[in-house]
Amino acid sequence: MDFLKLDRTAFKPQTMAEAANHSDYYKKITWQERLSLTAYLNSVAYRYSNNTPPKMDRNQFHVKNLKRNG
Repeated sequence: MDFLKLDRTAFKPQTMAEAANHSDYYKKITWQERLSLTAYLNSVAYRYSNNTPPKMDRNQFHVKNLKRNG
């Protein structure tokens, strides 16, 4: 996957209704592109490199076995 970069110089004057109707764009792109955009936005939000996401600390979680009735 290519690293997506936000073009901050692009601007298009829009009404509030046009700006709120951004779902049409996302409906037209593939699920792979949507997944790539999600990964990029997560990397921006949590301040990590898009190519090297942090590892999950699996020591913080545990699994309980549930006893079944019968």
